[in-house]
Amino acid sequence: MADILHRVGILSPSTSEVYAALSTIKGLAGWWTIDTQGDTRAGGELRFRFGEAGGFDMKVLELEPSKRVLWEVTGGPAEWIGTRIAFDLKQEGDYAIVLFKHMGWKEPVEFMHHCSTKWGTFLMSLKSLVETGKGAPHPDDVLIDNWK
Repeated sequence: MADILHRVGILSPSTSEVYAALSTIKGLAGWWTIDTQGDTRAGGELRFRFGEAGGFDMKVLELEPSKRVLWEVTGGPAEWIGTRIAFDLKQEGDYAIVLFKHMGWKEPVEFMHHCSTKWGTFLMSLKSLVETGKGAPHPDDVLIDNWK
């Protein structure tokens, strides 16, 4: 199994703003994709759509306020099905630290390389949303290649 890992520091006096951006429809639509729908509660299902590129369905497995969000991928590309996505949060001085993990890839295929880079760009969008009030969710995200 292979995992995508990222660490991002977000200038914020607490992790609560970051948690809100990860656990509400408004927050998720502010940094990942504007086409975000569903139930953000534990046990709920979320739907993220990216136009012609398709989308992902997630089951919310865990919510620990200001500390952790965990999803399981239930719909989307075959490589994603059954993988889990975790956002672990901690405060270090003036920074809310996001430890991101996209866990359980069967193998590190080329699509995983693409997804790692895209996760990085979206985590920078999350950082921008919390720090400035404006993220760069799809369709305004950074285009890195023809996979979108």
